[in-house]
Amino acid sequence: MKFLTRFIINIIIILGLTACATTEETTATVANIETSSPFVQVEGLNFIKDGKPYHFLGTNLWYGANLAAEGQRERLLQELDELKLMGIENLRVVGASEGAGDSRIRKSFQPQLGVYDEEMLVGLDFLLSEMGKRDMTAVIFLNNYWVWTGGMSQYMAWVNGTEVPNPFLPQYEWNDFMRYSATFYSSNEAISAHQNYMDQLLNRTNTITGKPYIDDPAIMSWQLANEPRPGNDASDSTVIAAYIKWVDQTARYIKAHDPNHLVSTGNEGLAGSVWLESAYRDAHKLDHIDYMTFHLWIKNWGWYDANNPEETYPEANRKALDYIDQHLVFAAKLGKPITLEEFGIPRDEHSYSIASSTEWRDKYYADVFEALYQNALAGGAAAGSNFWGWGGKGIPDTDDEHWAPGDDFVGDPPQEPQGLNSVFSTDSTTVNIIRNYTRMMNAIQ
Repeated sequence: MKFLTRFIINIIIILGLTACATTEETTATVANIETSSPFVQVEGLNFIKDGKPYHFLGTNLWYGANLAAEGQRERLLQELDELKLMGIENLRVVGASEGAGDSRIRKSFQPQLGVYDEEMLVGLDFLLSEMGKRDMTAVIFLNNYWVWTGGMSQYMAWVNGTEVPNPFLPQYEWNDFMRYSATFYSSNEAISAHQNYMDQLLNRTNTITGKPYIDDPAIMSWQLANEPRPGNDASDSTVIAAYIKWVDQTARYIKAHDPNHLVSTGNEGLAGSVWLESAYRDAHKLDHIDYMTFHLWIKNWGWYDANNPEETYPEANRKALDYIDQHLVFAAKLGKPITLEEFGIPRDEHSYSIASSTEWRDKYYADVFEALYQNALAGGAAAGSNFWGWGGKGIPDTDDEHWAPGDDFVGDPPQEPQGLNSVFSTDSTTVNIIRNYTRMMNAIQ
């Protein structure tokens, strides 16, 4: 009954907002759409691929290029094959990482400012070539607000000669880091350095396929960054304005070099926009941002306690579904598709062991997938999702918890307990839910 009710509500929202959306609100266009193009394109609230609507249920495989570059190509092939058998056709992956250090990726695309690791770039070549063979598409993020890939804070440390206020070190707090990372948006030197790296990909020819990246339909979208935020202070209009300007100029820069691929922000939604609708809307109504993104982290945001699920899940789930609906409304108003490209919760009892149960995660996945499916089925803006994240055949080191060189890559970034949010090949009940909803999303026309 609750799914039927939500289905009816979604239809009402879609019809009403479509009818009342003003010309100013609706920025998406259908001009120059090639209906037979192998590139993923946008037409109204839909993605289009090969002349047909393209809906997907995908995952985050952020470490794909690292597997290929660090002697683990066989495992990467196994992961891609298993995901394809599940019906998964879209992967969100890291295409940029900077520096190295504790709680961070150790082998990065740019170990020093202006120095690029060709092994990592060839690793990305290999990942894209194998995805292309399997008719998969990649969302490639090109920067990071957070510390685990280096990202904006590393650029600022390089250009200013300062230390990154890593929040995982005892002398720093999260607010210190967030303020520091957000200074990137107003640093012309840091932005220029980032553009120099983007040029490496936008002008690159795949060493395996011989195909220029800009001509490769295995790339769905260039994503400006992982979870870019306009700082951490809703009253700081200067930082918010700098953030919007950076989104606009970076999207324009990419489009000027590569008109074939979509561009997205990677933003979390309201939670990543200092909870201001205006900040979220203004970053996504821009002409060169093709579709909207949002993320959902009910545990991280204090809504859900894995050690007390019976008491906390019902309210957390209500908030989650409301958050989803709210962003679907935003997308309908702007006339653009939207993807939920990160969500997840820990295993039962907050365990990191792959042997532990996933009863509550399974329930949560089903609830989220169902909400998105019903909206997409009704012709809404929900175009896809990427759960976080695929751990596959990796085995987390639960003794130390955090990633260290020699450990398997899993879905959890290096700074997080390994096994925290990962879905493993052995999670049969979760995999079955993913497989069923993948089939349903893929079938929507």
